[in-house]
Amino acid sequence: MNLILQSLSAERNAIDRIANLADVTATDISSGGRHAWRCDDVAYSEGLKALIDTACYGVGIDCAWLPSAPEPGAKLGDFKLLAMDMDSTLITIECIDEIADMQGLKPQVSAITEAAMRGEIEFNESLTRRVALLKGLDASALQRVFDERLQLSPGAENMLAAVKAAGIKTLLVSGGFTFFTDRMKAALELDYAHSNVLEIVDGKLTGKVVGGIVNAEEKKLTVERVCAELNIAPSQAIVMGDGANDLNMMKIAGLSVAFRAKPVVRAQASVALNFVGLDGILPILA
Repeated sequence: MNLILQSLSAERNAIDRIANLADVTATDISSGGRHAWRCDDVAYSEGLKALIDTACYGVGIDCAWLPSAPEPGAKLGDFKLLAMDMDSTLITIECIDEIADMQGLKPQVSAITEAAMRGEIEFNESLTRRVALLKGLDASALQRVFDERLQLSPGAENMLAAVKAAGIKTLLVSGGFTFFTDRMKAALELDYAHSNVLEIVDGKLTGKVVGGIVNAEEKKLTVERVCAELNIAPSQAIVMGDGANDLNMMKIAGLSVAFRAKPVVRAQASVALNFVGLDGILPILA
């Protein structure tokens, strides 16, 4: 296997210590402000993987294991769709938590959000409970969150530029809300977006969503629908997420990327980016 190491802050000697565990030399492949190293032809074993994964995580280095002989789907250009979760993946915040902050209810809502993302609460229940707490809030709070608090995750712009240059279509699929996904789709010139609709009556949130809930199964179905529309297989999709409700769509992807994700997601993803930005997929798929 080849081993790709990435870090925002690691010194070269830390990279060399990791390479020494694999009994290989690390070659610097940094570019475009991204700091990355490649270790070729590592004598892979599950034990070595566990050792290196743990060592990397402890010193803030991301590691990705790749076949030495490139397989179909090993390069960026082999993919045709990038599907992204929004909250805490494409953007740094959980929008519903920030909306709740306008009601003075952020701690209560954040606790439910965290439990849902860890897979401890079923998503439909968690969303229904959280949205109910927003009942009566002036809808102007949504624009305030968008204007004052919403930020792209590190590396998002670089990643999207490279993906679009490779001719890959983009899908934003979220358990969040159309107020935000529609604006992100327009601002970033994404191809598709799908999320929940907050009910607003007389300028106030009713504490309900309109229509079906975009949960884990609906996220997977959305990826499948878009793949069918594009006449591609799900194996030609990259799927990025951070929470348990992303796992279903990640499982059908050709490459699943856990971005600063919960442990349950990191454990099941093809690649975990814990420290670098979203553009950390680029050295992996170079």
